[in-house]
Amino acid sequence: MMLVQHCVHSFHLRSIRPTTAVSAGRMLQERSSKTALSRLFSAVSDGAEKKRVVFLGTPEVAATSLKKLYEVSQEDGSTFEIVSVITQPPKRRRRKGKLEPSPVGKVAEELELEVISPEKAKDVEFLDHLENIIKPDLCITAAYGQYLPKRFLAAPTHGTVNIHPSLLPRWRGASPVQRSLEAGDNPVGVTVLFTISKMDAGPVISQKEEMIDENDTATNVLPHLFDIGTELLVDAMPGLLSGKITMDSATTQDEDSVVQAAMIRPEEAECKPWEESAATIHNKLRGFSMWPGAFVYLEVGEGMEAAKFKLLETRVLDETADATDAVLPGSSKKDGLRLVCSDGSVLEINRLQPATRKPMDALSFVNGLNGKTVRWVKTPSE
Repeated sequence: MMLVQHCVHSFHLRSIRPTTAVSAGRMLQERSSKTALSRLFSAVSDGAEKKRVVFLGTPEVAATSLKKLYEVSQEDGSTFEIVSVITQPPKRRRRKGKLEPSPVGKVAEELELEVISPEKAKDVEFLDHLENIIKPDLCITAAYGQYLPKRFLAAPTHGTVNIHPSLLPRWRGASPVQRSLEAGDNPVGVTVLFTISKMDAGPVISQKEEMIDENDTATNVLPHLFDIGTELLVDAMPGLLSGKITMDSATTQDEDSVVQAAMIRPEEAECKPWEESAATIHNKLRGFSMWPGAFVYLEVGEGMEAAKFKLLETRVLDETADATDAVLPGSSKKDGLRLVCSDGSVLEINRLQPATRKPMDALSFVNGLNGKTVRWVKTPSE
């Protein structure tokens, strides 16, 4: 099924939000007529027909990129217009809630842009519409979340380009920022590249390194890199649309330097101080801050059953300790808890969240101990 909302900005047409199935023939006929009118209006008002750009994306970081590209397209002298936005289908955010569009879908509606939400990018009806009605000159992807088939990639005259938040060829795959921070990379970076059938393997158009703070997390690094990547793309747009920047002129990636950014599994979120250092645990928290988070099992009170605690804010201390299996109060009220790992490295825990309770700072946690000791324990099942 292909969900469509069609708006032509120039004529301020009312948004059409289909609640029942519409025949493909009728839908395409209506859209073809409106598209023709829109292109004619653009040609008359601007003196020349603008290049047709299609944007593909889904989450909030991509919605910000869409806004920026739309603003650029509205500037005097712009050589392109965004003619369609493709995003994942609406989802229920709550069990019995109504279907809600993706963040990109919401922004596109606000901007009165056509929104298409195919269940799969390989859907024949969707690809027919792309080729015969939209006829893109350039497609842009930013965290769209679906594999694009060869037929899609063959549709735009100047190809498809992608904003990817890593220094390719390092961290190809589903979780580049998360894996980069988990590995302790600094600098991190972002790449604008051509899309080919092999994931994140296309020629590089532009790339930028970015130094970050040792305590930065994926929550703030990811949107920052997408902002930088969008600026890189805007700078490259004239060359892309004129045909000066092509697959052949872009930089081929070094296949010998490829590092894969595998999809994150929930079980990776467990911190294991009996085999991981303070830096490893801290970087895991940084990388997994958005999902699934990082947690450790603690025994609060000698002989008590181990409980799961989510780690929310930590930092690595420049010190070592001899104690093991220990979580110690800080040396002053301003300090957090000190989790001593088996190698002697020390992780300061500043905010944490007990299971089924609200987040708390370390001082509040210590004040509630009433003299009880705290120790880390291995996974209860081990």
